[in-house]
Amino acid sequence: MSKDMAGKVAIVTGGSDGIGLATAKLLASRGAHVVICARRPEKLESARSDIAEHGSVEAHQLDVSDELAFNALVEDVAKRHGRLDMLVNNAMSVHYAPIQHLTMDHWRKDFAVNAEAVFTGTRAAMRIMVPQKSGSIVNIASTTAIRAAPYMSSYSASKAALIQFSAVAAMEAAPSNVRVNVIVPGQVMTPATEDWATKTPETAAKTAGAIPMQRGGEPHELAEAIVFLLSDAASYVTGVALPVDGGKAAQLYLPS
Repeated sequence: MSKDMAGKVAIVTGGSDGIGLATAKLLASRGAHVVICARRPEKLESARSDIAEHGSVEAHQLDVSDELAFNALVEDVAKRHGRLDMLVNNAMSVHYAPIQHLTMDHWRKDFAVNAEAVFTGTRAAMRIMVPQKSGSIVNIASTTAIRAAPYMSSYSASKAALIQFSAVAAMEAAPSNVRVNVIVPGQVMTPATEDWATKTPETAAKTAGAIPMQRGGEPHELAEAIVFLLSDAASYVTGVALPVDGGKAAQLYLPS
C-alpha cells in the first residue's frame, strides 16, 4: 500500500472500534502517525495493538464531551509532533426512545458528543491548521440527519447540527487551504449496531431490505471514504456531506 501520508499526523476520536478503528488502521497503513482516543481503556489498548501492526499509533483515554481535556489533547499532539494534518470527529452518542420518554439528560448527552465535541475538536484543529495553511477535517454524521427516523430525535437533531456547523467551518477555513467535510453513514455493521440489526433472521432481513444495496456497510468501506476526503486526492473538495449508505439517501428523491 502507498505510504502517501508518511510524516502526517492524524487524530481519530472514537478510535477503539467500528468506523474509527478501521479509519485509524487505514491511515496508519498509509504512513500517518495516528492518535486515537476513546473512553474505555481496555478497548483502547486492544485497538492500539491492532493499529500498531499497520503503522505508528498512540492511544489516549478521553471523553470528548470534556471540552478542556479534548482541547488539551489536540494542542498537545500538535506541540509534540510539530503539526496536525488530519482530524476525524467520529465519537458518537445515541439514545433510542420516543420523545415523551426521552430525558433531558439523554438529549444533552447526544448533543454534547455529536455536536458540541465536534465544535471543540474542529475549533482546536483550525487554530493549528489555519496558521499552518494546511489540514483536513472529516466529521461523521448519519443519514438520520437528513432522513428522519422515529425514536432518534436527539441523535438526528445533533447530527443535523453537525452537518450545518461543518459547512460553516468549511467556508471559514477554505482561504487557508484547510478542508472540512462530512461523511454521512447509513447502516454500518459495527459492534454497536450488530446486536439489534441482526438479532434475528427477520431483523437482519428487514434491515437489509430497507437499503437499496440490500446489505449494511462494513467499517472498512466507510474508512476508505473518510481517508479519501482526508487525502491530497480530495484537495479541491470541501464543504461536502457525502452519503456512504448503500443508496439509502437516494430514496429521498424517489417516489414513495
